[in-house]
Amino acid sequence: MALLAPSPRVLCRDMCAGAREAAAAVSSSAAACSSVGGARSSLAFGVWRGVRRGGRRGEGGGVRAAAAYLWDASVPVEMDEIDSMDKLDAALASSTESNHPLIIDWMASWCRKCIYLKPKLEKIAGEYPGVRFYFVDVNKVPQVLVKRGNISKMPTIQLWKDGEWKEEVIGGDKAWLVMDHVREMIQKYK
Repeated sequence: MALLAPSPRVLCRDMCAGAREAAAAVSSSAAACSSVGGARSSLAFGVWRGVRRGGRRGEGGGVRAAAAYLWDASVPVEMDEIDSMDKLDAALASSTESNHPLIIDWMASWCRKCIYLKPKLEKIAGEYPGVRFYFVDVNKVPQVLVKRGNISKMPTIQLWKDGEWKEEVIGGDKAWLVMDHVREMIQKYK
């Protein structure tokens, strides 16, 4: 028997109705849930029950089509801004103490690609809780800071660990390729 995916409108209507019912049942166990999404994570699966076109409800008995939908449970984390040499030094020192890598997004407010990649980096920051993510707007900082990062193109996303530059990706590729490369860098130096 083939599984058919429902239309988004039907799925949303059925999931929202089921979510309201399930929320009441789950609210008492929300404190005991140890997953990232808390009580909402139990609602991550939606099952649609309905009838095929032209059929009547109850005909044939049971579920005609079912589909489960998953979405990413990571919560975007807002990146901190580095706007001076002192803040960069403090970020590198805290990274050295915690022994976690540090990601710095060198961007410009006029750069469309930079603006497009920033929310995607914030989403990745939610996936790696130990890794700190920062951004530097190169037009708002002294050029000494830009030279310290050895930045020539934007966006440039660098990974620093133990106070030293380790690796970078220049964001000229498609966004998903850049994000995959950032994930690979983090896994390599984690």
